[in-house]
Amino acid sequence: MNTISVQLSLYPLRQSQLGPAISRALELFRARGLDVRPGTMSTVIVGDVDAVFDGLKASFQTAAALGDVVMVASVSNCCPAPAADRHNA
Repeated sequence: MNTISVQLSLYPLRQSQLGPAISRALELFRARGLDVRPGTMSTVIVGDVDAVFDGLKASFQTAAALGDVVMVASVSNCCPAPAADRHNA
């Protein structure tokens, strides 16, 4: 298992602006070379298992440094499967 995906929702609480915490979190995932697919209610991140979990930790710590935050994450090793893995299934 080298590639995983995570569906992530980040909720900054009691902050005057929501965008900075979310933008910084996504930048941290991109800096790790991960595939970041933002949506309206959540973001899907796909990549190497260690990079994804490192990104989760760093993004939570960065968001928490700006104020109260809730992070909800669903981690999968099978969905969505990266295109290369779909052909091997």
